[in-house]
Amino acid sequence: MSAVIISVVGTIVGFIVFFVAVGNAIGDAVEENSNVNVTSSEAAEVDSAEPDAPADEADGTVAEEAPAEDAEAGTRENPVPLGSSLEGRDWTVTINSVTLDATDAVLAENQFNDEPAEGNVYILVNYTITYTGDDADGSTPISVGLDYVTAGGNTVESYDSLVVAPDAIDTMNTLYEGASTTGNEVFEVPAPVDGVLGVTPGISADTVFVAIQ
Repeated sequence: MSAVIISVVGTIVGFIVFFVAVGNAIGDAVEENSNVNVTSSEAAEVDSAEPDAPADEADGTVAEEAPAEDAEAGTRENPVPLGSSLEGRDWTVTINSVTLDATDAVLAENQFNDEPAEGNVYILVNYTITYTGDDADGSTPISVGLDYVTAGGNTVESYDSLVVAPDAIDTMNTLYEGASTTGNEVFEVPAPVDGVLGVTPGISADTVFVAIQ
């Protein structure tokens, strides 16, 4: 009987170890997919926050903490600058420029493009998407996300307004390792234009916010 009990206990322990190992592996995979690296000449501040200073041994005082924005680059409150490269697992996205009032250009692009609603304007976001994955069959950048977030926190998607953008970016064609596509995305946003861009470089990557000027 004791041998049977020992065998059952050993089996249960084996199952527990197995499921813990599988859980850790899945967690590591998700964490790897969600990491986003930011690179630019100005974006070094993303990792520049210093740890809290220890108490001074002489008088017991604590140095002032670094401003919150130094530790939170890439948030809505402290977006990374234009020109930053946002690197996901398989995609790198670079916001090249933002035209803050592109209404005339958008209306001139297509006779069926409607005037923006009263109090709104069209903006154009020019950006580049590069495929850095190694799938031999390539991939389409449809999984890359780009939206506009107003100062009040409302999200505006490009498909909210069915208009044709001048030099519109192509996110449907297959890209192979190292290939890029560049073009414009149009958004109809409230004036004044004082929001930020939300960029998600891949379906399971974190969203990073980018300044519009």
